[in-house]
Amino acid sequence: MSRYRPRGIHGQTVEILASRILSNEYPEGATLDLTTLRAELDVSLTALREALKVLSAKGMIDARQKRGTFVQPRTSWNMLDADVMRWHTTGEPDPGLFDQLTEVRAVVEPAAARMAAERATESDLTGLSSALDAMVEASDVDTEVAADIAFHHALLLATHNDFLAQIAQIIAIGLAERDKFVHHATSSNPVPSHRAVLDAVVAHDPVAAERAMRALVDQSMTDLKNAGDNRLP
Repeated sequence: MSRYRPRGIHGQTVEILASRILSNEYPEGATLDLTTLRAELDVSLTALREALKVLSAKGMIDARQKRGTFVQPRTSWNMLDADVMRWHTTGEPDPGLFDQLTEVRAVVEPAAARMAAERATESDLTGLSSALDAMVEASDVDTEVAADIAFHHALLLATHNDFLAQIAQIIAIGLAERDKFVHHATSSNPVPSHRAVLDAVVAHDPVAAERAMRALVDQSMTDLKNAGDNRLP
């Protein structure tokens, strides 16, 4: 999975174009006027084309003869790309995106917990325990969010499945913004549900681990709904 890191003019150009696409300033199907963009952004045609290549590789734009360069529908975007997820979660939170992320977690994480209970090494268990300890000791939202992300990342790594390890990166990005949205609006204590998962993994009990993680994700869904309700005028 590619991860684009913005650098210099080239990187800034990618970020600007991605932001405009995400905000619908350039809506689906819109044709990009490269001559106008080059002048507006004050970049070379080479730099602009390189930036467009980055977005094309992520499925956000396409270029065809006689039609030019245009914005692709969102169904064509590579949502498993770390940058696309980051761009989605930058700025005003999108509860709809968080709902979809939670649905993915409901599919992936209970099964991952079962696998972790069967495969976790001592090193994996240490990573999970350290993350939970950090969650217990957290004195502010940012620290608690970081610990939560570390726990879920460690759990997916404990499956020793390379595909799930890649998915862990995407979940971590979305989870970071989701946690900030939820933790500022609700007071649900995340420690007990995470401890139940850890205890089951430590006991190498796959059934209990899957059950505990399913309960954790169910609680996550409830917290997300409550956070959204609390923000209603």
